[in-house]
Amino acid sequence: MLLQGRTVLVSGVGPGLGRRVAEHAAAEGANVVLGARTEENLAKTASDIEAGRPGSTAWRPTDIAVEADCTALAALAVERFGRIDAVIHVAALDSHFGGLADADFNAWRRVMDVNLIGTLQLTRACLPALRERGGSVVIIGTQSAVASPTQVRQAAYAASKGALTSAMYSMARELGPDRIRVNTVLPGWMWGPAVEAYVGWTASTEGVPEDEVRGRLTQRMALPELATDGDVADAALFFASDRAKSITGQSLLVNAGELMR
Repeated sequence: MLLQGRTVLVSGVGPGLGRRVAEHAAAEGANVVLGARTEENLAKTASDIEAGRPGSTAWRPTDIAVEADCTALAALAVERFGRIDAVIHVAALDSHFGGLADADFNAWRRVMDVNLIGTLQLTRACLPALRERGGSVVIIGTQSAVASPTQVRQAAYAASKGALTSAMYSMARELGPDRIRVNTVLPGWMWGPAVEAYVGWTASTEGVPEDEVRGRLTQRMALPELATDGDVADAALFFASDRAKSITGQSLLVNAGELMR
């Protein structure tokens, strides 16, 4: 197992990617510490994991924009399992749409506060435990930070994730002497609850089959299907594992070849 005996802290555990990360980490032998704002999602994910691996989870409601919540989540991991080996940042505010001309900069500030500052706050809260043995910080970014999509405009979200990618380089250099690696996974269109809802809504609005809407997304991809949230979770767990022990300061696109770099 990739993560046998390790403790992985996961933020943003909702019904999609965060849940997949937690489930896949547990399947690879890790104890998982779950944080998110919605208690119901945390309890459901923990219960489902515990059904197969009793005693392998801990969780608490967490808003990463609140520094005290970040400190408490890191403390819970150490109290419950005695260590933190990896932190996987899924939590993000991605519900603000639009570009520059119609920008509400108060909303932009909120996006930055959650996605950039919140991620950095949680990372810093976990540093004392990570420094004990070395470890991994994995940021879930977005392909839109390096190539703006044509279908949906989310300039604030893209800018916040681009700032995180820039911060990754600095953190990788700063934390490397402590054997802490910092990497980013950049998903493109990812088949999971959010994209399923988008495809369903678009198909209904336009009166066309869902397969037609999916086809518009996959026609630009080298592989003829969307990556799934499970695929993105597996890429994050690779970075969290010892199989990536010499990799830091890197970004990995998981996008079925839609964008190649």
